[in-house]
Amino acid sequence: MSEAALRLSGIEKGYLRGTPGEVIVLRGADLEVAPGEAVALVAPSGAGKSTLLHIAGLLDTPDAGEVVIGGEAMQSRSDRRRTIARRREVGFIYQFHHLLPEFTALENIVLPQLANGVAPKAAGERARALLARVGLAARADHRPAALSGGEQQRVAFCRALANAPRLLLADEPTGNLDPDTSERVFAVLMELVRETGLAALIATHNLDLAARMDRTVRLDHGRVVEAA
Repeated sequence: MSEAALRLSGIEKGYLRGTPGEVIVLRGADLEVAPGEAVALVAPSGAGKSTLLHIAGLLDTPDAGEVVIGGEAMQSRSDRRRTIARRREVGFIYQFHHLLPEFTALENIVLPQLANGVAPKAAGERARALLARVGLAARADHRPAALSGGEQQRVAFCRALANAPRLLLADEPTGNLDPDTSERVFAVLMELVRETGLAALIATHNLDLAARMDRTVRLDHGRVVEAA
């Protein structure tokens, strides 16, 4: 059996800790995501989905518990090592694409590769290959303002995959799109997960999309439970 791409063990997180107004968001949350598996994360707004994703992606630290990515426990690692792991091992997709408006679609995908030490020529070749894979080869030199919402989100997918991460974290990636565009973008996302062997944890309010993933988990009073 292969090593889990992501394992969260006993994750706890609260805000305003030690004060009368303390809010506990996660209470011993446990979760594993295997390579090539797409897991839907569903919960009401404010239940802690984004907090869980940020902790899983090393953007935030838990108050207790352990984050293990590709077999490496991250809590005891230095800030530098966590930053490197986040850059190399994790790809992020958000509801709003957050593309850099002054750069072209191609450049938005090249830049994270350059930050990871990839040579410019190789970075450009990978960026073009990813754009072609999602049907945007002809839009490589367009800036985000010249792209539709669905096209922008597909560029964001490519950017998330630019450094060939083992883990993809998506926070409502189709939540800002109309139904038809949402369907097309979701199909591309799932194809990329299947073909690359990524582990994907996707927070969504769309129960129809969640049902098409490998399994669904939900947050219940700060714990991760399998959805019925």
